[in-house]
Amino acid sequence: MSGTALRVGVVILPQTPWPEAARRWVLAEELGFDHAWTYDHLSWRSLAGEPWGATIPTLTAAALATSRIRLGTFVASPNFRHPVPFAKEIATVDEIAGGRMLLGLGPGGTGFDSVVLGQPELTPRQRHDRFAEFVVGLDRLLRFEPEGSGGIDVEGEWFTARQARMVGSPAQTPRMPFAIAANGPKGLDLVARHGDGWITTGPPDAEGDEWWSRVAVLSRTLSEKLEAAGRAPDEFPRYLSLDSGDRYSLSSVSAFEAAADRASAAGFTDVVVHWPRQDGIYAGSEDVVHEIAAARR
Repeated sequence: MSGTALRVGVVILPQTPWPEAARRWVLAEELGFDHAWTYDHLSWRSLAGEPWGATIPTLTAAALATSRIRLGTFVASPNFRHPVPFAKEIATVDEIAGGRMLLGLGPGGTGFDSVVLGQPELTPRQRHDRFAEFVVGLDRLLRFEPEGSGGIDVEGEWFTARQARMVGSPAQTPRMPFAIAANGPKGLDLVARHGDGWITTGPPDAEGDEWWSRVAVLSRTLSEKLEAAGRAPDEFPRYLSLDSGDRYSLSSVSAFEAAADRASAAGFTDVVVHWPRQDGIYAGSEDVVHEIAAARR
């Protein structure tokens, strides 16, 4: 896969005991996937009543089990995270991984994660403002503190820190890449200012051709915002989750190839699929994973 124009990544949900999960992470690398991700949730939607592992330990174990594949969060949010301890945790994972982390970041949904700690429900504007602070704080922290500075201060309406310590140097320079999730104009502004890549699941209220049409519009809008920010649109990574809307991309090889072709035509550099589950959401056969990998070599 790595030799093709369109890069392919896979989400491995943290649901299986580690021996089985380790097999999947290692196999994703052996099959040539370009990146592998896991969700950053405490539980998730229809799977809330099923086993669900924690993100940081999962990525740490995946970093030790693999050696080449890029690893990422799909995506981390401020719903239950503060930038200071999260920066320390994710920077440690990146060091263990030898600088292979991709930090996917999103504003956080309105489901379980947003209220489980007793938080009040936020308006869309509040969620965006909180997310912008989260991204800016992580951007400062993950570059590590200048030598002799005595720490990093974070001042904001949502997050505050006094002399947070990130001593040493990051595993990637100037910091690990940020892939920022956005489906609207304010989010795309944030991508253009602070992102090293863009993640989208497309519009949640569309399916079929309408979904693809609106995804293409989002991609063109991002290009305009990148140009306005003095950045080169053609060099900017764009990650499309293929399993949004009304489809599962690994239902067959032909379904995947058709979706990948449309993503490439819409200007995406990367697509992301989900490792097949036995039943329910993302139900499918692992045979398709092998067939797709073989076809793209």
